[in-house]
Amino acid sequence: MYIYKAAVIGAGAMGAEIAQAISFSGLPVVIKDVNQELVDKGLARARSIYQRRVDRGKMSASEMESKMALITGATGYDGFDDVDIVVEAVPEKMAIKKAVFAELEANTPENCILASTTSALSISEIGSATKRAHKVVGMHFFYPAHVMKLVEVIPGLETNDETVDDTIAFTESLRKIAVRVEECAGFLVNRLLLPYLNEAVMALGEGAGKVQDIDNMMREWGFPMGPFTLCDNLGLDVCSSVGQTLYDSYGPRMQPAPLWTLLTEAGRMGAKSGAGFFSYSADAPAGGVDDALLGMIAKTQKDTGVTGTELSAERLVYPMINEAVICLQERVCTASDMDVSMLAGVGFPQDKGGILKYADQLGLDVVLEGLERLTKTLGERFWPAP
Repeated sequence: MYIYKAAVIGAGAMGAEIAQAISFSGLPVVIKDVNQELVDKGLARARSIYQRRVDRGKMSASEMESKMALITGATGYDGFDDVDIVVEAVPEKMAIKKAVFAELEANTPENCILASTTSALSISEIGSATKRAHKVVGMHFFYPAHVMKLVEVIPGLETNDETVDDTIAFTESLRKIAVRVEECAGFLVNRLLLPYLNEAVMALGEGAGKVQDIDNMMREWGFPMGPFTLCDNLGLDVCSSVGQTLYDSYGPRMQPAPLWTLLTEAGRMGAKSGAGFFSYSADAPAGGVDDALLGMIAKTQKDTGVTGTELSAERLVYPMINEAVICLQERVCTASDMDVSMLAGVGFPQDKGGILKYADQLGLDVVLEGLERLTKTLGERFWPAP
């Protein structure tokens, strides 16, 4: 099926950036939200992305206007009667998403693809809100959506092959890399990324190292930013929510670090709230680490009785490798797609070639020995994949 027109539900940051990416490919797109103020903010965000291209000399002002003319705003379902694909980008709450999909079924053509940008929720459950689950698919963009190249395409239990193939073709028309991922909690990238982030938080809470030391260590290892800077950018509420979803599905190896709870209960959601692992206030101390965070770290050590554990890049990276191997065992995706996903989705170091290629370079015997040692010293979350 050729896609002539698209729509996006949700004019927040993700929705606006997806709409911009669609318009940049030359397709008309409707962006909908619950009120005009939110729609206007979404349109303004899309325009600001184009304006940066104009400012850098990558497009003319007239080209920007012609692209912006492809984006129309809506607070209802006017203009949805001829769309070929709808991308839902509403808050990560199952009840909200199911309500939206029930509305979409009543307001879109029968052959319209209904895609969700969920990062961890069940595509099959979302599809159950409609009578055409065969047309429901996951289309997980990564933030910022107008920059990041990877899109995970996730079929639900009833999604048919035509829907998957059409969604992959549409993704590639946006100049994105489409990777098919079988449905599981966290899909692929978040399922591999969260153990890394969680272990960094575990190490911090145990006094293995300071915030800046751990961030610097992983930048020197090759990541574009440290785990705590990444968490603050993603939002600690988002990381904590995805982490809980993974724990609910996979059990002890995904046990959330205690420090997550203290931070989120204190309202420290990252850069967007003014504080996360770092403080972003005008009077923040040098380095951005305030006394409130240090107090939470001290409380974690007092509550758990665990302090002064080891710090190494292997401690953070080996859980990612282990989960990658478990995903490979479960045939979540191919080995090559897994490496591409980690390179394009989370900035895994290019010179290491991807998570599985890096494991091969190290030697699987070396990784196994390391996981066995970490299991003995730090706990069963490092238990090696069979």
